[in-house]
This record gives sequence, structure tokens and C-alpha cells, in this order.
Amino acid sequence: MTSLLHIDSSVRAATNENPGHNSISKNIAIQFTEAWRKVHNINQYIYRDVGMHPPEFINQNWIGAVFTPEERQTEIQRALLELSDKLIQEVAQADIIVISSPMYNYGMPAHLKAWFDQIIRINKTFDFDLSRGDFPLKPLFSGKTLVIITSSGEFGFEKGGIREEHGHLVPHLRTLSKYLGVDTIYEIAAEYQEFGDKRHTKSLNDAMEKARKLGQELANKVGSPFRE
Repeated sequence: MTSLLHIDSSVRAATNENPGHNSISKNIAIQFTEAWRKVHNINQYIYRDVGMHPPEFINQNWIGAVFTPEERQTEIQRALLELSDKLIQEVAQADIIVISSPMYNYGMPAHLKAWFDQIIRINKTFDFDLSRGDFPLKPLFSGKTLVIITSSGEFGFEKGGIREEHGHLVPHLRTLSKYLGVDTIYEIAAEYQEFGDKRHTKSLNDAMEKARKLGQELANKVGSPFRE
């Protein structure tokens, strides 16, 4: 059985009255999921658009609830953690996680960071043990695959690129992904949006095609029992 968790984080919709405002990252992610469905069923598809419907930011009361033993939590504290519990459950169920994100100010949107902040939680997605020395945090989930889909106005954020030091989106996602239980990562990127030239057209087309091929490839790894 395959469970796919799809997280979109652009504040733009995939389709708008003005096509120039369509979210690039969301549309690339659509290519991935549609290509998957042409090969096999997605037995459980969980979708969240945190760009259009952002999770609440955590606050000191939330943190207080997290560090209160469950048997001592008040009704108010349990209510504060309801969304976090649900989001963590969705991650726990997922075999494949797809995260699409534009680059905002060289990093991830605040909405997406809010999603991670609700999920990366002690004794739920990681534990803490000082006997491990300088690396006391240990993820509790494992075995998941992450597809990172990004769009950016500039270019050259990859390793060795001319803007490598400015690109904090993918490195941050890679760092946080271990707390989602991710072992394998695939990356798809569309660049040059602000230039609006042939380079952008080629980058976008390449990203769309890569998304389609990757969707088919990963779906085929699932096996014939889930074929439509």
C-alpha cells in the first residue's frame, strides 16, 4: 500500500485568471502526481496547501504543552497540540513525501517553516539523549522518500553554482528532512523566472519533464498490485 503526502507551499494558486501568476512549483508537482497516477494507484493521497492555508505559528504556550508530560497536560494544552498531532500522523503514514516550494528571499516560505515547526517535536519525531554526546537528537521515523520541487527567480543555487552561498531553501529542506524520516531525496528545480527568457522556458520544460519521468519511475517501484 502506498501513501503519498503532498505539501504545496506557494502563496499562489496553481491556476489563476492571469496565467502569469500561476504557481510554477505547484504545477510541476501536479505533473509528478498525474504521471504517478497513470502508472499506479496512490492508495492514500494526503494533500496540504500550506501556502493558501498556513498552519498556525508555534508560541510559548505551544512549547509549554510539548514539554509537559502527556498525563499532565491540560485540556487547553491538548487542544494546542491537536494540529501538530494530526500533521505528525500524516508524516508517519507517508511512504513518499512531495514538497513543492518557491524560493522566497533565498529560503523557504514562512508557511512551510510553520509546517515543519509543528512536526519536528520531541518524543514524536525525534528523541533526545545526552549519552549520544554532541549529537543527542535522533529521528524516530525512517524509510521515506522525499521529492523536493522548487522554483526560483534567479539561478545557480546548486552546489558549485554562482549563487550557491545564497541558496538556503534546498539545504534547509535537506537538513529538516531527516526528522520526517527521509532516507532518499530527489530534487527538481525550475529557475530563471525573473529573467523570463529562453533559459527560463527551457528550465521550466526540463523540470516538468523530470517530474513526469520521476513520477512514473517511483510509481513503477511500487509494483503491479496497485496498477489501475
